[in-house]
Amino acid sequence: MERQPCNKLVLIGFMGTGKSTVSRLLAEELGWKRVDGDEEIERLENKLISNIFATEGEASFRKIETKVLDMILASEDSCVVATGGGAVLSSANRELMLNKGYVVALKASPEQIMARVKTDNARPLLQGDAEERVNMLLEQRKHAYDFAHLTIDTTSMSAEEVVATILEQWTKKQ
Repeated sequence: MERQPCNKLVLIGFMGTGKSTVSRLLAEELGWKRVDGDEEIERLENKLISNIFATEGEASFRKIETKVLDMILASEDSCVVATGGGAVLSSANRELMLNKGYVVALKASPEQIMARVKTDNARPLLQGDAEERVNMLLEQRKHAYDFAHLTIDTTSMSAEEVVATILEQWTKKQ
């Protein structure tokens, strides 16, 4: 059976690693649609993610996240997908991503992540002591992104350099 050319580039990674910025630039570069998993959830549920977390809890949010990810990856459109930082916690999600796309994990140092997210009040998992939460979550998710086809440390790279690296590696795999 001939392998279908991959028309989904899926970006995974902890919050603040550059998924939103890189996905925008990558989609532009390829002339593809950009889909942000969290934005799609908010659009389809007609609620902010922070409200879903607050009223329905994280478990309920994760179920919605899987449903939306499946829908995005099942579409015929070529697209760059920026997932929410915790989308990788579900084995079903990891399997969907690997089966239907080329998965790129973005990572960054804890210091760089803090610098990027410390002023963002819209992140439900950062309520309280943000630095403590980031370090705790990074420790919990230490190996959660290991399944990706490609991993890039964005700590000292510009978004454009990250895009160039992804395109170079991805085209080799096609």
